[in-house]
Amino acid sequence: MTNVVVVGAQWGDEGKGKIVDWLSEQADVVVRFQGGHNAGHTLVIDGITYKLSLLPSGIVRGKLSVVGNGVVIDPWALIAEIKRVSVLGVDVNSENLKIAENASFILPLHSELDLLRESAAGEKKKIGTTGRGIGPAYEDKVGRRAIRVSDLRNFDALEQKIDRLLAHHNPLRRGLGEKEVDGQELFNILKEIAPKILKHATPVWKLLADMQKEGKRILFEGAQGTMLDIDFGTYPFVTSSNTAAGQACSGSGVGPSSIGYVLGIVKAYTTRVGSGPFPTELFDETGRHLGEKGHEFGTVTGRQRRCGWLDAVLVRQAVALSGINGIALTKLDVLDGLDEIKICTGYVLNGEKTDVFPTAMEDQAKVEPVYETMKGWQESTVGAKSIDDLPETAIKYIRRVEELIEAPVALLSTSPDREDTALIRNPFL
Repeated sequence: MTNVVVVGAQWGDEGKGKIVDWLSEQADVVVRFQGGHNAGHTLVIDGITYKLSLLPSGIVRGKLSVVGNGVVIDPWALIAEIKRVSVLGVDVNSENLKIAENASFILPLHSELDLLRESAAGEKKKIGTTGRGIGPAYEDKVGRRAIRVSDLRNFDALEQKIDRLLAHHNPLRRGLGEKEVDGQELFNILKEIAPKILKHATPVWKLLADMQKEGKRILFEGAQGTMLDIDFGTYPFVTSSNTAAGQACSGSGVGPSSIGYVLGIVKAYTTRVGSGPFPTELFDETGRHLGEKGHEFGTVTGRQRRCGWLDAVLVRQAVALSGINGIALTKLDVLDGLDEIKICTGYVLNGEKTDVFPTAMEDQAKVEPVYETMKGWQESTVGAKSIDDLPETAIKYIRRVEELIEAPVALLSTSPDREDTALIRNPFL
């Protein structure tokens, strides 16, 4: 038995929700370890669609679900999400949902600042943020002025911490021509919501340590994707947290030796939401086909995703950065019916070939993809339960992807349906 970390190996939206749900059946605990409610996982179970943002995917299976300290939490968004899933029959209570008492909050002033900055940047310079306050909340966390879950236990101290927070934010707001935040008003809304959050609060690091001693299986659920990592992604067009597998440890309070297997989720093509470089992006009929057949719209924002061919260079880098042991290849069925399929195997930058995606923003914008073309297949792959059920040309595509990214396929997904998943290697064993 081992503990498993699931991370996106592209720009997010790889289909992590379905895979985590599929794996959660074998897990005792499911842990979210970074990001906020800008992330979205869609699960389809028995014909019911669940759209989750902060709640770990295991919650719909009745698994112990944990929100780690690496997550920034909008408490009002969390309460609203709990209400939404309860309407669908999911009981979220103080026993099956635990929140790290040292996790930081996203407050209304954070989302307001996010939107103000994007507006001031203009269309050409905006980052493409979801406007949910994730970045400003992480800034306050690093700046040691964040309001944390445990702060709701002491209202006298909370007032002082709000004063410290606003000593930073109100001058910013004045500079942007915005009204200052009323500290008393912020205190009042936090006091009101405190009981609803505190009933879930616990030292998560100890909870997970105890569960490991008992031999429980832990599934760590990442949000976004490796190419959105604050350090290793397409900076500055990235999210505000580390999205690689190493964050599972610091974002939940477990040591590196606790991780036994890292599963990278890879879409059979590439998509991206928002601004930033995208070497294999398609603007033609094929790009439209991928978007329409793949239903490429953001779970949280509803924004249409940009589509392109699989970029094996980016995925290979993600494999190295997260120590990925195997991948779950998703949405293979979207490629059904194409006469030919291309894979990016390298780039040309300033007239020279390279097999590394560059670090500098200017170079990332200039790289030109080098493609390898493979024959497509006309047969349907939907519902395949093993690789042997696939057309021969589809198998060749998978084997070539494995060679290029230097990681084997452990799981294969050929539709949004949970049952349409082929197990090749069980990450938990």
